[in-house]
Amino acid sequence: MSVAYVDSSALVAVMFGEMEAPAVANRFRSQKRLYSSNLLEAEVRSACAREQLALDPTQLARIDWIFPDRPLESEMETILQAGYLRGADLWHLATALSATPDPREMAFITLDQRQRAVAAELGFQV
Repeated sequence: MSVAYVDSSALVAVMFGEMEAPAVANRFRSQKRLYSSNLLEAEVRSACAREQLALDPTQLARIDWIFPDRPLESEMETILQAGYLRGADLWHLATALSATPDPREMAFITLDQRQRAVAAELGFQV
C-alpha cells in the first residue's frame, strides 16, 4: 500500500507515545501519502488539550485533507451494513470510502478494533 487513511486513534497513539506508537509510526513512514478527514484535527487538538500537551504541527503536516463536497449517505449505509460504528468512527470510514473507488487500494490505519474490523470487511488493508 502506498496510500493510507489515518484515523485519529492512530495519530494520537503516536503523539502520546503509547505502546503501539512505534509500529504505527513505521506504518505512517511506509506510505507515500496519508489522508484524513479534518475531523482528525479536531479530535487530535481536543486530546492534546485534555492532556495539556502542545500540538506539534509537524504531526499534521503530512496529512492531505479530504473535504467531501456531498453527503456521504451511501457510504454510511454501506458501512453500517458491514457493522455498527459510532458517529466519528463512521465519519472517518465514510470519508475514506468516498475517496477511493476501490477500498483494496487504500490502507486504513486505526487502533480502534471495531473500526478496523468494519474497514477490513469493506476491503481496506488494515
